[in-house]
Amino acid sequence: MGAAMGRIFILDGGMGRELLRRGAPFRQPEWSALALIEAPEHVSAVHDDYIHAGADMITTNSYAVVPFHIGAERFEREGLGLAQLSGRLARESAARSERKIIVAGSLPPVLGSYRPDLFDKAEARRLLSVLITGLAPYVDVWLAETLSSVEEAETVRELLAELLPGDSRPLWVSFTLEDIKGAGEVLAGRADPVLRSGEKLAGAVLRVRDLGAEVLLFNCSQAEFMEPAIRIARQNLEGHPLAGHIGAYANTFVPVPEGEDKVAANGDLCHLRGDLEPAQYAAIVQDWIAAGASYAGGCCGIGPDHICALHHDHAH
Repeated sequence: MGAAMGRIFILDGGMGRELLRRGAPFRQPEWSALALIEAPEHVSAVHDDYIHAGADMITTNSYAVVPFHIGAERFEREGLGLAQLSGRLARESAARSERKIIVAGSLPPVLGSYRPDLFDKAEARRLLSVLITGLAPYVDVWLAETLSSVEEAETVRELLAELLPGDSRPLWVSFTLEDIKGAGEVLAGRADPVLRSGEKLAGAVLRVRDLGAEVLLFNCSQAEFMEPAIRIARQNLEGHPLAGHIGAYANTFVPVPEGEDKVAANGDLCHLRGDLEPAQYAAIVQDWIAAGASYAGGCCGIGPDHICALHHDHAH
């Protein structure tokens, strides 16, 4: 499932901003879940476009199927059904392709993106159980994404083992990096990136290795932060199979200066950068590959045109 013969594994791009761009039902706080609820054909169309652009994998539109976005009452009533729908739509799009397309089941930070301080293990387990149960019939891999702390990754691994004993589907773990506090030092090469919890990357990488994850990714952070993170991951995983399965998918959010209020991912609408058009983004991805990445795609603000550029440059 990884890179072979010099090509990289192409992930898909973001869902929410792409739905907004094409005029699908979209508002806060429902985010990408609104189209799932009101007009799921738009979700299918986005999946199809990523596949046509060259993605090797599509991700279920389950990221916003959490109380934070759809409300606690709706989650209790409809959460399982919406998770099932997100899985079915992705599987149907994959089945329409002549190529083998991997379906990744998105398991988000269920208590708030970028907010490790809000994490409560018992509540996270309860919410994740609904998503896992709904997605299980449809997905090829489990993608625990936009995680701000090691504990979030550990919780997903524990829960998968409990709910699906003997399940052999791979776990992919994707951390989001702190890209505001201390950003200048990191970008200048004077400090290493850290998780949004403040945890050092080296320790987090080794813990993911010990959890038996098959792919380690970094996502929903500034594109320039991915190269040093990938380099640190490669160094710490030297000699381990996971070293060959590292990658990233960045967002295009405009950085908020340190000291100003930070908008949570998928909270209020963040402004998007204007300097990450497909060719520019693909050039940054070259740096990731030079650092050891074999997986690349995009997060918020990265659309099919960006994925097409990556496919053109790196798929053979």
